[in-house]
Amino acid sequence: MSRSGVAVADESIQAFNDLKLGMKYKFVLFSLNDAKTEIVVKETSSDPSYDAFLEKLPENDCLYAVYDFEYQISESEGKRSKIVFFTWSPDTASVRPKMVYASSKDALKRALNGVAIEIQGTDFSEVSYEAVLEKVSRGAGSH
Repeated sequence: MSRSGVAVADESIQAFNDLKLGMKYKFVLFSLNDAKTEIVVKETSSDPSYDAFLEKLPENDCLYAVYDFEYQISESEGKRSKIVFFTWSPDTASVRPKMVYASSKDALKRALNGVAIEIQGTDFSEVSYEAVLEKVSRGAGSH
């Protein structure tokens, strides 16, 4: 349970495990239920397009997401993959949802074992493919 009293639904953990272990999904979107007491699955997708993921981020509302981010540093190293946790809290969202999502984030993050990178986005430039690629590839390839 989080500082805000919000719990993580079992379905949320199951959807994350399906992404991580079963590779069933490319991304999972999470939101608060209507009563604002539980973090639930809003949507899952197996669409490999990062643009398809970005299109799901609402302009005026908050949500959490996990994305199985594939990238390649160089031809010789091949493709890599990292699970990225997003807290989406656009500047245009109301203050109350921003506060509840901010205070509930740690409960979800703790429940999702295997997240490699965390990104907080307040506008689309912070969650662009290039911005995420820079963050996930930082330090990669330099052993």
